[in-house]
Amino acid sequence: MKILVAIKRVIDPYVAIRVKDDHSGIDDHNVKMTINPFCAIALEQAVQMKEQGLAQEIIVVSIGDDSCNESLRTALALGGDRAIHINTADFLSDNAATSSVSLFTPLKIANVLAVLAQQQDCDLVLMGKQSIDGDNNQTPQMLAGLLDWPQAAFASEIKPDLNRDNPALLVTREVDVGLETLSVNLPCVVSCDLRLNTPRFASLPNIMKAKSKPLICFSLATFIDDNISQYPNLASLAKPSSQTIIKYSKPQQRSAGVMVESIDELIDKLTQEAKVIQWTVLKY
Repeated sequence: MKILVAIKRVIDPYVAIRVKDDHSGIDDHNVKMTINPFCAIALEQAVQMKEQGLAQEIIVVSIGDDSCNESLRTALALGGDRAIHINTADFLSDNAATSSVSLFTPLKIANVLAVLAQQQDCDLVLMGKQSIDGDNNQTPQMLAGLLDWPQAAFASEIKPDLNRDNPALLVTREVDVGLETLSVNLPCVVSCDLRLNTPRFASLPNIMKAKSKPLICFSLATFIDDNISQYPNLASLAKPSSQTIIKYSKPQQRSAGVMVESIDELIDKLTQEAKVIQWTVLKY
């Protein structure tokens, strides 16, 4: 089995977020960046499947500017075998009037990943269920639709389905009413949820080994030109985005909490001030 793992470089979730003064985006200058936590879970799952003998190769891919190289090297240190970087730096400079967030909608990202999944002859695409910056939760589903592959979203457990004649996975996914288990044929797309696993840390020897692992970089413009004849959907990447981020705003600050001395005082505040409790007098 060959696994493709898509990762995204995001601001570290433990860093305080600063909105730009003109509300055009997030100020990421001198801010610590990391692999999106859900993408790290997807990568860990791929590594575990390889350790179990279920996979032979793990290909890590990222779409973004030059800084993505650092995240891809980290992914290789965590267990990836080789990496592919679709560099958008030149493409963004040619479209400077449009923000990168607006340019790369989930559908456009899915179009690029669909081409890579087919070119690399992958049997499984593992992704985080969403990125912690955009929170779209759309790319895995769109990718499955473009490839016409079965999908399983919000996976909390993945294991081989031994009761099927053809290669398949048993995926337990979290739904509103509890847990749902699906049997999906390979090739397929699976998006990973928080409780699937706990990502490992990269050891120093593996960090050193990652420097010699292959990392191929394509500019997005070159990638489109080289593949558009075979994959016409790539033409949509050069078109204006169908959605645009209007502005970013800070969340409203919460008022300070209040300490109460007794249950009676708590009930009084909930009734009179917060007005979340209403008393109804019943007459018989």
